[in-house]
Amino acid sequence: MRLNIAIDGPAGAGKSTLAKALARSLNIHYLDTGAMYRAVAYAAVSAGISVKDEEAVSRLLEDIDLKTVYVNGEQQILLNGVNVMPYIRTPEMSTAASDISALPCVRKKLVEMQREVAKQYDVVLDGRDIGTYVLPDAPYKFFLTADPAERARRRHAELLSKGIHKDYDDVLSEMLQRDANDSSRALAPLKKADDAILIDATHLDADAVLSLVLSKLKQE
Repeated sequence: MRLNIAIDGPAGAGKSTLAKALARSLNIHYLDTGAMYRAVAYAAVSAGISVKDEEAVSRLLEDIDLKTVYVNGEQQILLNGVNVMPYIRTPEMSTAASDISALPCVRKKLVEMQREVAKQYDVVLDGRDIGTYVLPDAPYKFFLTADPAERARRRHAELLSKGIHKDYDDVLSEMLQRDANDSSRALAPLKKADDAILIDATHLDADAVLSLVLSKLKQE
């Protein structure tokens, strides 16, 4: 049986940071499922298609070649042969990904891809519905959260470090809207799996969260 670790939680909680560090510590792969939704959103926006138009997006999915590959252990998402990871880490793509992830046709295709990766590799996956929907039988599940104001502070600092200037209040507003969208969607909404370990990272830095998760894994 493959070693699959599911990490779920709201935007800005530190899921990706934790998942990457955990994968490095355990010497296994990391699958950024959110980046997959961002890639589809990027394809739609680039094609002038509304991310809320399911019929048009469904046709788009038939026309594009989307793959997840690993190069030197690092995940790349290839859209028609081009690695789009450098282009999808913007606030606009985050919002678009939230909208497009609510479309059943998108979720069906990407969940199939995610499950296939989990069959092939020992992997850490982070997202909104890994433990509840994508891999409900994953042996290890964590739900990482933090206070919205702290999550917005971290995301704001991340954007500034990338040269993206955006008001903190706008970041917080967008984050609260993302929380509402993710929690209220009809298919596989954001929620903690019953058997997931809850971690509140409001007052914990990344190293402390990693140490806590590693200690929990040793206890299992």
